[in-house]
Amino acid sequence: MPEADLILQINTGNKIAFKHLVHAHEKMVMSVCSRFFSKLEDIQDITQEVFIEVYKSLNTYRGDAKLSTWIYRIAMTKSLDEIKLRKRKKRISELVTLPGMESELNNIAGDDAPDKRVEAFEQNSLLVRALNKLANNQRKALTLSKIEGYSNKEIAGMMKTTTTAVDALIYRSKQTMKLYLNCAI
Repeated sequence: MPEADLILQINTGNKIAFKHLVHAHEKMVMSVCSRFFSKLEDIQDITQEVFIEVYKSLNTYRGDAKLSTWIYRIAMTKSLDEIKLRKRKKRISELVTLPGMESELNNIAGDDAPDKRVEAFEQNSLLVRALNKLANNQRKALTLSKIEGYSNKEIAGMMKTTTTAVDALIYRSKQTMKLYLNCAI
């Protein structure tokens, strides 16, 4: 079936046509995802997200490139977005696991008991207060690095300084946070 006909049928709600599209491109999408992830569950999850995005965005497909190329780009983007998200979560968990702090990720994934939620809220409040104690440039560098996920080189460009200065700002901010959090506990 020609791509234009397939797209038209999918856009008019033909689920069988969409299944045909998935079947035709699933191996390619899984191959792309396997370049970024080693666990089969991760590859399958991202593949599913790719096809959800394809379904939602198919009406915006202009036909400038082959459909497979368009789907390939979506697979690459979804994979890279997931990697960025995981890095950001890792950085946040590193920040939150300063002495005296439990991992926020464990709190989110863990027990829903009210006392655990209150404890998590108190820890988050303590963390925010510690961040607010930092000098503006230290807080900005730490936030850009550990929460936003930028590299020190990118941060240096944003802050119009050197990467060495950014390294020092982040180091000092961590030391200040550790001191504040140890005193607050």
